[in-house]
Amino acid sequence: MPDPLPQRGGVVIGVRATGLCRSDWHGWQGHDTDITELPHVPGHELAGEVHAVGDDVTRWRVGDRVTVPFICACGRCASCAAGDQQVCERQTQPGFTHWGSFAEYVAIDSADVNLVAMPEDMSFETAAALGCRFATAFRSVVAQGRVRSGEWVAVYGCGGVGLSAVMIAAASGAQVVAVDVNPSALALAKQFGAAACLEAHPDVVSRVREVTGGGAHLSLDALGSPGTAANSVLSLRRRGRHVQVGLLPSAEGPVAMPMDRVIGWELEILGSHGMPAHAYPAMMDLVASGGLRPDLLIGRRIGLDEAGAALAGMASGGGTAGMTVILP
Repeated sequence: MPDPLPQRGGVVIGVRATGLCRSDWHGWQGHDTDITELPHVPGHELAGEVHAVGDDVTRWRVGDRVTVPFICACGRCASCAAGDQQVCERQTQPGFTHWGSFAEYVAIDSADVNLVAMPEDMSFETAAALGCRFATAFRSVVAQGRVRSGEWVAVYGCGGVGLSAVMIAAASGAQVVAVDVNPSALALAKQFGAAACLEAHPDVVSRVREVTGGGAHLSLDALGSPGTAANSVLSLRRRGRHVQVGLLPSAEGPVAMPMDRVIGWELEILGSHGMPAHAYPAMMDLVASGGLRPDLLIGRRIGLDEAGAALAGMASGGGTAGMTVILP
């Protein structure tokens, strides 16, 4: 395929590492209506070097080492003006609204708004691991979830975003209960700081409530299914906070949330959708200091020619625990 060219306000990035995310699988399956034309190139968790620069870009030069949020903002709408680029009204998403990073080069528009400089000692693999799952987990736990030291946090689903949430919540001083069907994923959750690890049996809600002494203060559905969303809410103590992180595509059917519990116990239900570029420095500082270790979440490294089979392997929800990173 021809190499992409930068828009006037954009850049082309030479991809050095890109993550394989379940969101890519959802897009392939048709759960994301932004993907309407084939052929298509997925991929939205990326890091690399600036390869070409548009005429209107002022902050970046060829050779700069960068990563980007998976939600790229326009920088001009009311949401962007309020600092909420993660819900930009004219957002683009590499791998969804346009061709993504399962390639040697990817185009990113509005570069002055969306690019994030990488520390010199940070590897491209680590930076790519931040792109969707880790950054989304960071904002869901710290900003949306408002985690506090000493609280109990339940995390339903220990894939890339769930394991990231476990690590971030534990580093914040919380006690974490991790829930998953995969023993290997639970073993990683324990390694990353979970105080308790539970297999997802039918009585898992009562077990979470028992371990936490009456329910979690904060609970996250990091998988995205009707069952895990409802269980997350039911695992909360009174006035607890549920954050929906995993996608809930309509193909999986309607989500029946226990709204009677939400009303009676004054629970909060919050969404979390990525993290804007301007919020990255706090996370980057914790990674640079060693307080957070997203590199430990990488379970497999593959070449670009292996990406198709790895994407198809996500259908069962199994495969390698942790993140898979593609090295083009």
